[in-house]
Amino acid sequence: MFVVVGVTGGIAAYKTVHLVRRLIGEGHEVHVVPTADALRFVGLPTWEAISRNPVTTSVHDDVATVRHVSLGQRADLVIVAPATANTLARMAAGIADDLLGTTLLATTAPVVVAPAMHAEMWRHPATVANIETLRARGVHVVGPADGPLTGGDSGPGRLVEPDDIADAALALVARRDLAGLRVVVTAGGTREPLDPVRFLGNRSSGRQGVALARAAADRGAEVTLIVAHVDADVRADAAHTGIALSAVGTALELQERVTDAAATADVVVMAAAVADYRPAEVATSKLTKEANAGRLVLELVENPDIVAGLAAARPAGQTIVAFAAETATGDELLARARRKRERKGADLLVVNEVGWERGFEQVENEVRVIGEGGAVLAAATGTKRQVADAVWDAVLASR
Repeated sequence: MFVVVGVTGGIAAYKTVHLVRRLIGEGHEVHVVPTADALRFVGLPTWEAISRNPVTTSVHDDVATVRHVSLGQRADLVIVAPATANTLARMAAGIADDLLGTTLLATTAPVVVAPAMHAEMWRHPATVANIETLRARGVHVVGPADGPLTGGDSGPGRLVEPDDIADAALALVARRDLAGLRVVVTAGGTREPLDPVRFLGNRSSGRQGVALARAAADRGAEVTLIVAHVDADVRADAAHTGIALSAVGTALELQERVTDAAATADVVVMAAAVADYRPAEVATSKLTKEANAGRLVLELVENPDIVAGLAAARPAGQTIVAFAAETATGDELLARARRKRERKGADLLVVNEVGWERGFEQVENEVRVIGEGGAVLAAATGTKRQVADAVWDAVLASR
């Protein structure tokens, strides 16, 4: 989605950096349009680095592309945060003597403003009237919050938190094509204990699984997310009113939890990296060098194939999506994916190439979705949110 973020001259502009980072992380193309005063609080290099796009305040830059109207025309969503009292007044009057002003006049996309100012300014009759005017024109107002303000004051006028702004704005344009579906997603890497200290694990961060869960919830699904090991920041990304979170540790625990959850699910997406093997015996105390005389032999037993078990017992109409991380490339990658989909009985299999510096623990991903008969139904490259949406598009097309 093409998102324009307007930033105006208030101290709360520093919070908008997080807002832009959130939007970029979810795969949106973001163009920041600051006012000249906004750059006194957060500089132009910061906005360009975070958004990955050029930034200017002037209608006289990049004239060949007619930038002063093209941004507004291309926008799917416009967010102004913080929106100062001055900016709200200019918007209400239709003043367009800078790039943000012309962009706002040129767009037909939903516009969201997040006011930030001192309480007296927020309560002033002029601001009250300007807000009423903007609301009457269809502008969506988020906040302000009531709390501490600059200079030791307190009251209404505080910028709401960036994630709340993002949630409110994205909800206006979110697809709801998964509404009514009950979805189970697994994420993260299982850990098989060797002793009370050590475990067999893998490098999965869980980001792709969490992105799949968030995308499904954003698109209207009722989501159960079952996570094995994920870092704290990844778990934090799973916070969503449409997601019920459940944690497990081992492959056997994951099998039990997902089997229960799948009984009433319309779609099951097995994005977790599940250990193929576990120790035959778990030591009750720490395995030591002293006790093993320089050599340690471990006996491993195979874990159950969770996807195959789900596929064999699935209720009518349920769609099962498997994931495969392979170190193969090219034709061999697809050949392995096709064999694995057939062997497991999954409806779809999402395959990605992994290696020392690919796939796991990376911000971006590249996948292909294999369907019935081995057909490549979709290919996606980009952020894990972009990949997640491509997978859900393939799921909907296959149902």
